[in-house]
This record gives sequence, C-alpha cells and structure tokens, in this order.
Amino acid sequence: MAGLGGRRWRRRWQMFGALGALAVVASVAYAMRQLLHGGLEPGDTAGLLGLPLGVIGLVVSVVALRNPVEGNDAERSRGWAATLAKQVEDGESGVWRQLLGDDTRRINLAYDLQPAVSRPAVALAAGRLTADGANSATVPDIVSYYRATQPLRLVITGAAGAGKTVLALELLLALLDGRAEDDPVPVRIPLSRWDTERQLLPDLLRQRLVEAYDWPTDLAAGLVRQHLVLPVLDGLDEMDPLVDGSPDPAAPRATAVVRALNAYQQGRDAGPLILTCRTRHYDALATHAEVLDAARITIAPVDATDARTYLTDRALTTDRWQPLLDHLAAHPSGLLATVLSTPWRLCLTATVYHRDGDPGELRTLLDASTLDDHLLARYIPAATRIAPNPHGYAPKDVHRWLHHLTTHLDPTGALPATAPTSVEATDLLLHELWPLAGRTRVRTTDAVLTTLAVLPSAWTAPLKPTGLAALITALAVMSGALAITTGQPTSTANPLRTRQGRREFAFWLAGGLVLGLAIGLAIWLAIGLAAGPTVGLAAGFATALTVGLTREPGTNLGARAVIRSDAMAGLMFGLTFGLAVGLAGGLEIGLAAGLAAGLAMGLAAGLSAGLAGGARASRRYAVFLLCSRRRLPFRLGLFLDWAVTAGLMRYSGPAYQYRHRELQHWLRQHPQPADLP
Repeated sequence: MAGLGGRRWRRRWQMFGALGALAVVASVAYAMRQLLHGGLEPGDTAGLLGLPLGVIGLVVSVVALRNPVEGNDAERSRGWAATLAKQVEDGESGVWRQLLGDDTRRINLAYDLQPAVSRPAVALAAGRLTADGANSATVPDIVSYYRATQPLRLVITGAAGAGKTVLALELLLALLDGRAEDDPVPVRIPLSRWDTERQLLPDLLRQRLVEAYDWPTDLAAGLVRQHLVLPVLDGLDEMDPLVDGSPDPAAPRATAVVRALNAYQQGRDAGPLILTCRTRHYDALATHAEVLDAARITIAPVDATDARTYLTDRALTTDRWQPLLDHLAAHPSGLLATVLSTPWRLCLTATVYHRDGDPGELRTLLDASTLDDHLLARYIPAATRIAPNPHGYAPKDVHRWLHHLTTHLDPTGALPATAPTSVEATDLLLHELWPLAGRTRVRTTDAVLTTLAVLPSAWTAPLKPTGLAALITALAVMSGALAITTGQPTSTANPLRTRQGRREFAFWLAGGLVLGLAIGLAIWLAIGLAAGPTVGLAAGFATALTVGLTREPGTNLGARAVIRSDAMAGLMFGLTFGLAVGLAGGLEIGLAAGLAAGLAMGLAAGLSAGLAGGARASRRYAVFLLCSRRRLPFRLGLFLDWAVTAGLMRYSGPAYQYRHRELQHWLRQHPQPADLP
C-alpha cells in the first residue's frame, strides 16, 4: 500500500549501511595488508591505522545527520492521524467488499451481550449491524453500540463463518466515517502477526503502521504515543493450534494476548480496543484468561426474514430468486433456512447464483451435506467469474492448484478423505511448501543448481596463485552439499537498538574474526595460499557482520514478504562476503595479479555465501517452483494473492489460509472439479 515513503527511506539507509560496512572492511583489509608487508616509517604506520578510523568516523557522521521527525507534537500528530485514516479507509473498504462477495449489500447481523465472569463493561443488551428505524433506541447499530459501551472495549464472538470480521470491519469503517479530529484511527491487525514473546501491544501497533501502511518508525511511534490508534484485533482463535480437534484450554499465545490486553491502558483507564474470536475458543480461554473491562457480544444465527432481505438485495433480478425466497418465507424453521442461517453459507449462495443459475434448485436438496457439496462445487467457477481476473486463471486450474495445496496440510498422507475438518492443518507458508514436489527431487535439484551457480567462478580464476581454482571448485561442491539442508528464512534487523542486541552483535563479531583467522591460517598451511589469513579474517568479519544484522522474521511479515526479506538478506550476505573476500585477497596478492584473483575469489565467495548460507529459504522456494511446473503456477505467490481478492483464501500473518475450513475440507476430498451443466 502506498504510504509516506518510510519503507523507501529505510531501504536507502540500509543500502548506505551496507556500503559503509564494506568501506570499513576494505580500509581494514588494506591497512592490514600494508602492515603485514612491513618496511613502513612510524608516520606511515600511524596514517594506515588512522585510515579505518577515519572511514568509521565518516560513516558515523553521516548517520548522525539522520534527524528524526518530531513525533511528540499533538497538533502534528492529529494531522498525521487524518492521513492514516484515509489510508485505512482505502485499504479496508476493499477488504470489506471482498468479504461481502464483491458487493456492497450485507447481512444485517444481530448480536447479544454475554455475561462475564468478572469486571464486565457497561453495555446494551443487544444490537444490529444496521439499526432498524423503529427499534434504534433499544437495538442500535454497531457503531452506536460501541460508543455507548464503557469503557470502549468490545469482544466480538461467534461461530465459524458467523461474520465476526465483517462486523468488526463495519464498525471500523463506521468509526472512520464519523471520526472527529481527536478520535483514534481504528487499525485492523490479524492477531496471528503478534509476536507475543517480543512485542507489547504498542509495539504491535507501531509495527503495523510501518509494515502495512509504510509509515516511518518515528511517526508511527508518535501516533501510538498520542493514543491516536485504536487496535482492532482480528482472530484470537488463530493464535494456537487445535488439540485433538478442539480449542487448546491452555492456549499459551492467546493467553499472552489476553494478559497484554488487560495490561493495556490509556492514562488511568483501560485502553480501548476491539477483539474478535470464535465462541468455542473464547469460552475455553475464559476459564483462566478473560479480557477485563470489556463487553462480550455473540453474533446470532441469521433468521429467515433477514436471509430473504439479504438475498433480495443481492439479486440482480428477483425473478430467478423468487421460488427460493417463497420457500424461506413458508418454512422459516426448515432445513434450508437452518443451513442458510450461517452468514458464510448465505453469502456463498448469493455468490454462486449472482449472475446465472436457478437458486430454486436448492429446495430439492435433502440434507445439509448435499447442500454444501452443491454450493462448493459451484463456488470457484462463480468467484473466478465475479472477481477481477487480470491473469486469466481458468476455474478448473484454480480448483486443481488449490486442491494440490491441501495435500501439504496432510503431510503424512494418513488422513482419509472422510477425516473431519478439525484435524487438518491450516497454514500454508511459502517456504515450507517444497516437500509437495518431492523431498528427494527438490533437494537433489537444489544441490545441483547451487553447485553449478558457483562452479563457473573456478573457470575464471587465474593460474596464479596456485591452488585458487581448486579452492573455488571445493567451495562449489561444499555449497551444493549445504544446499541439501533445509534453512529457515531470515530478515534484516538492527541489533543495536537494545542492550541484548548489542551484546549478541559483539559476540558474533568477535567470534567471526577469530574463526575467520583460524580458517585462513588452515588454508595457508594446507595449500600454501599466502592470502589465506587476510582473506579468512575479512570473510569472518563479513560473516559476523551479516549474521549479526539478520534474524528470523517475526510474525508481522506477510507471506510473500518473508520470501523477499530472505532473498534480500541473502543478497546482502553475498555482496558483503564476496566484496570483503575479493578486496582482501586482491590486495594481499598484489595489484598485478590481484585484480583477476580477487574477482574470482569474490564472485565465488559471494555466490556461495548468498545462495548456500544466506538466501536458503527463498532459494529452496525457487527450486520448488521449478519442480512444480505442472502442478502449480510458477508465480504461486501472485496466484495466492489473487485468490485472496477472489474470496478463496485469506492472509494469516506470514501464511495463507483457505477462506473457510469447509472450503479446504471439500477441496481435499475433490481432486478434480465437478462437471457442471
């Protein structure tokens, strides 16, 4: 999403930091090379020792020029809040429409206040998504209901597919419509992105503004500090996996979230918030961890009258829908009305028959299972026709690709087709999909391609120094061997912000220098390469610098962002390592032969470090796509993003999930699309 350019400026400073680090490495390598050769006057020695210090001083001076924008000015923060409100409205309006089946008509959901064990908020007994004119005083709309709640803390619960996210989004957009200058901006955050071990709620809010809306870190911190961000936390039930198909009563991550929310305050009052969670999960959690000072509401099933109103509003022409509408009016407690009391199935029906087909045929279906099969078999073709489809995905291909991905959620292959929905895994992480193409096949292809990527550097190596080509060949083989192993994704980070981070960075730096020098000495003694100690020292410094500046990505990153961040970390590792080794080796060997030798060593070292040591997850993902050409689209991430906009998938932190568990379960049971008339 277009923002204030925070991401662009961060990348510029990261690039400057990498160049500054390379300049420091080059100056240190040059000074060491000259000192090791000896024959220098005391003044020359002092000048050489001053060179790296001068470079370090220059880098530090430029960094000091980076003046943060003042973020503690209340007037300035109100202006930034108006900008954020427009960004949120633009982004969430599209999500809201997509959840409604690419339409603006919505089901008028009803909800009731639930009793709390301790310290409930003061709230009305019931409400609706939109108010009925005659009963608006006693049964208000969702925004009036929220504003009447004291304190402003609302927990929305409901069954699967009950419309919790839709209700939360309706509230979010209504708050934006009526927002005053000093009101906080509601910002929706998928709770699965909360790294509860590293972040407090204000940290999560700042991170959301930076990652989702491209805000500079200092401006995001200013908005949070001025209490101008209202957290809308979606999906507490997605924090922990199920246990034997049921919610985990312990739920450690969800429990940590509830405790953090209970500690969240503004001044002397409990901090305002909006939270969504499935009813079963919240009931299990509430036995030992309940959100205090909050009103908990539960979404009621959709009655036949509201179902008829919604289907009539969605219909392009009412003639096709009239038989079904008459049936619901005549049998308000019948099987069809009961099945369609879930907003998910009601919206599914409206989507399937939006442009064509006979909705009246649903009257002939005898049970809920048959009805589900009938609707789901027609859902993907209908969604593909309705949603924008710039890449021309065919419904049959979409079905086969999505079915193939469900097999990853049953990695042992032990689940029968009749296994219940609750025992299936849900998260599709791009960097973990590679076993789908065959473990042996992917690993073998990965090792061969990595070796072939590094090996050509040996062909460019000069004859002198002796043994350089053999060293590069051994490095290529070693890189291929390392490529067989599986690596976790990494992302860049700034460890200097915390005391613990600075300690860890110093440890890596010292360890890298010692290890690099030891390996360099071993190379010198083994094959007689005189540049070994210098090259090893430079390589150790570059490795320590890179490892110290990377970490495992948090849950705040999106699915494709995890792959991109891993590739960028690998590129940074490869460039830093390759340039450090190339410069150090070239300077040690001498100007005459050093250029060609340094180029060969730097190229080989950079490719090896970047591919085998840095971008391990993104490299493995690319190989997986090559091995899955007939089973999945090559641009898989792009396809899954489209599937999100089409209402077939959804985001859950760094993972993709099927929009509903029922859809995932049905796709697993049906490898081929149905032959529809």
